[in-house]
Amino acid sequence: MNNKDTPIAEDLPEPDIKIRFEKLHYTKELRSEFSEMGLDDFKLWNLLFPPPEYCDYMHVLPHLDVDLYVMDLSDHFIFSPGMASSDAIQLPLLVKSLGDTSCFSRMKQKAHMDGDVMIAGFFPLYTLGADPSNSDATTNHKDSMPFTFKNYQFVLALAFAVEEINKNPDVLHNLTLGFDIYDVDFKSSFVFEKPFLWQSGQYKIPNYTCMRERKSVAVLTGISGTTSATVGTLLELYRFPQLTFGPFDLILSDASKFPSLYQMAPKDTTLAIAIVSLLLHFSWNWVGLLISQDENGLWILPELREEMSKNRVCIAFEKVVPVRTLSEISRLMVIYNEINKSSANVSIIYGDNEFLLELMLYFEQFLITGKVCIINSWDLTMRSRYFILGSFHVPLIFSHHFADIAGFTDFIRAVNPSKYPEDFYLARVWLFSFNCSQNEAECVTWVNCPYDASLEWLPGQIFDMTMSEESYNIYNAVYAVAQALHEVLLHQTEEQTMENRIGTVPSPAQLHPFLKNIQFHNPVGAQVVLDDKRKVEAEYDIVNIWSLPEGLEFKAKIGKFSAYAPHGHQLSVSENMIEWGLRTTKTPHSVCSESCGTGFRKSPQEGKAACCFDCTPCSENEIANGTDVEQCVKCPDHQYANTEKNQCLLRAASFLAYGDPLGMALVCMALCLSTLTAVVLGVFVKNQDTPIVKANNRALSYILLISLIFCFLCSLLFIGRPNTLSCILQQTTFGVVFTVAVSTVLAKTVTVVLAFKTTFLGRRMRWLLVSGVPNFIIPICTLIQVILCALWLGISPPFIDIDAHSEHGHIIILCNKGSLMGFYCVLGYMSSLALASFTVAFLARNLPDTFNEAKFLTFSMLVFCSVWLTFLPVYHSAKGKLMVAVEVFSILASGAGLLGCIFAPKCYIILLRPERNSLQKWSEGKNHSHSFGQYCGKAMANTIPNMTCCRMQVIVLGCPIGSKEQKKQKVREMSRL
Repeated sequence: MNNKDTPIAEDLPEPDIKIRFEKLHYTKELRSEFSEMGLDDFKLWNLLFPPPEYCDYMHVLPHLDVDLYVMDLSDHFIFSPGMASSDAIQLPLLVKSLGDTSCFSRMKQKAHMDGDVMIAGFFPLYTLGADPSNSDATTNHKDSMPFTFKNYQFVLALAFAVEEINKNPDVLHNLTLGFDIYDVDFKSSFVFEKPFLWQSGQYKIPNYTCMRERKSVAVLTGISGTTSATVGTLLELYRFPQLTFGPFDLILSDASKFPSLYQMAPKDTTLAIAIVSLLLHFSWNWVGLLISQDENGLWILPELREEMSKNRVCIAFEKVVPVRTLSEISRLMVIYNEINKSSANVSIIYGDNEFLLELMLYFEQFLITGKVCIINSWDLTMRSRYFILGSFHVPLIFSHHFADIAGFTDFIRAVNPSKYPEDFYLARVWLFSFNCSQNEAECVTWVNCPYDASLEWLPGQIFDMTMSEESYNIYNAVYAVAQALHEVLLHQTEEQTMENRIGTVPSPAQLHPFLKNIQFHNPVGAQVVLDDKRKVEAEYDIVNIWSLPEGLEFKAKIGKFSAYAPHGHQLSVSENMIEWGLRTTKTPHSVCSESCGTGFRKSPQEGKAACCFDCTPCSENEIANGTDVEQCVKCPDHQYANTEKNQCLLRAASFLAYGDPLGMALVCMALCLSTLTAVVLGVFVKNQDTPIVKANNRALSYILLISLIFCFLCSLLFIGRPNTLSCILQQTTFGVVFTVAVSTVLAKTVTVVLAFKTTFLGRRMRWLLVSGVPNFIIPICTLIQVILCALWLGISPPFIDIDAHSEHGHIIILCNKGSLMGFYCVLGYMSSLALASFTVAFLARNLPDTFNEAKFLTFSMLVFCSVWLTFLPVYHSAKGKLMVAVEVFSILASGAGLLGCIFAPKCYIILLRPERNSLQKWSEGKNHSHSFGQYCGKAMANTIPNMTCCRMQVIVLGCPIGSKEQKKQKVREMSRL
């Protein structure tokens, strides 16, 4: 609207006049003073800045509680209201003198393509800190700043998209797109200059536009989020759609502050997952974090912590670096020392372009060798020397994946200044890249240029022919604006004529409803969504920087991460394509502790991170068949751990078998002893009428020998594969048969004692001796043992059991006693009988020794008790089938002791000294000081009846007295003695 009520100012100065500034802080107190003079904000503004008649007022009242930049009387004020907050942002607009006569002084510093609808672009074509090797340098403000050739691809991407849309009849029918592209500086003090000039026109009147025809409907900004936010404060005053092509910024996603701003980049919701997946792929679990202290850095930090914690990746060091720290050398030195001294060889660095660029510029001065640097996406326009020896020389960069745009490379090849005469930046690229000289008559014509010069001739580190991520976002932004315009035109009223429609340019505010809900597929089929809540998850390309000779670099795509791929296949990496460093192909190692191999488990180190641990061997019969296992796994009972403790093997069944050497030896012993006992029994039967056989109580001797045969044979029940029947018969047979043997020995001992002591006993005791009552000892003692065995079998009988621990690699099958109490009762009862026999025999050791076996019985019981007393500790210390062997050996040894001690002397006399096995020899007692005759003589001297002595002789010696006459004759012979 033309504001004709406002005062008209004098003619404004021409654009080539330099402007000088002074600062006036317009406070509330100053406003109060103006108010007393009758000047409110609106009147004061129009009084200070009266616009020309043809300038339209923009209906936005200024916010004057900021720093105002005013000039002296010869100059004019330049300010755009409402663009700053209460923090008093300074807005200097330094306009370069264009008083030169060169072509560049006559050209407007912008790229322009006319169209019915225009898109404005503010691109960082002059980048602070860029390398002079890929830029030109002139003088003064803009000329002193190097022109970044790489960023010129942004301009070409916009031009390519505009031309592609203009050629498409299905989009914006009868309307064409155009663009105006301006450079915007990264410096906050200059960031408003070009947006203000674009908004106000050539006269630079704040709050007014002096352009006759405004056709712009949208603005593209980037790369920096800070730049977009700053420019956005100006654009938001007029609800101008702003589309950013830089990385997704959380600050810009605040709809309450930037309702007219749309971010083209996808959200990095899966970036933390992608980075940790790469760490896991290379087994890096000891990593440092270097994060910028801004909104985005504080968002990614907990995401990384959580994902690393899930996958047991530990943080070696964590540094959240404020931006202001980058200008403080002492703090940077502290960070550098921690990185360089850390045992972590991998660092994750996250920040915006300015942060990463300044950080690398500093760290390149110091030697940091062997470190891998994982950086978030975006082209840093860095020199290749940032990534060679002396810096983070192994960069792995995560950049957003996008499809190749067909025809873009061919479009770049065909670009030249003659095709785009209003492109100031292209002319500058051409002049300094191909050593052209300018034609003063025509600025679009260059002299001495190669005929077929093309941007393709430029080295890759200076200008990249491949579309960058930012250029791809610009391409999508242009299509988004075109689609929104198309939707606006479709929704115009049907009453409008085609002619009116052609001349109608939608206002910028009309695009917002359509931009917010827009969703379409670009020409390569990729989905484009501007609403932050509906954006698709990003896919990432993993890029490695190859350092080439002469400072050249090459970006190699070595992998990809897609959250849409099946789990376990989301990450793909070509390790052979990675350049890890100078003269090495070995993958870097970054762990706190070396991995624990198979057979070992991790043992945490107290007070350290979970990734720091010691390796402890697995315990007995436990395995660890993987690396870095937390706990070893116990093998089942039927399996055992191998020597390396990394595999469970099937145990072989083991028992005291007949085929084993030990089992074979015991079987041979048992058979030999039982055979020997049978032979002794045969000898006794054959010589049953001899005095020595009769003197030893022939019947008891037979019983003892037979029981010993069974004792030896019962040991065979312990040998062989156990079964239920053999387990029951082993202990019960052993207990009963040995009880018979020991009770027989007891009966023999009692008989001997009673026979020799009967002279001092009463009539009843003599009757017991003569009537054979001692022989009842055997059945009574045996019956008691049978009762104990029955109780044992009734309560808890023996059963088949396995022993998986005694012998490595074997599972031993044996008989479990069932009730240990029953076993020890049977054994204890048998031992008590043996002890009783030993005691009685010991008391009878000094009786006359001709044919007297009291001493032999004593010694046999001593051997028997010694064997079983030794058996108890040895049995409990043995394991597996050795326990069985010990019990079998004890059975054989105790039985052999009885056989040898009792019957060996008698067999010696019977077989080798038969002359001593006669009654005549016995009667020759001259060599026996304690002969039976002497004993009887003493008995008779003490008025012991003669028959008593004779009966003793008959009982003990078994005298062959048949008839009464024979008995009398024998008594007479003894009386003469």
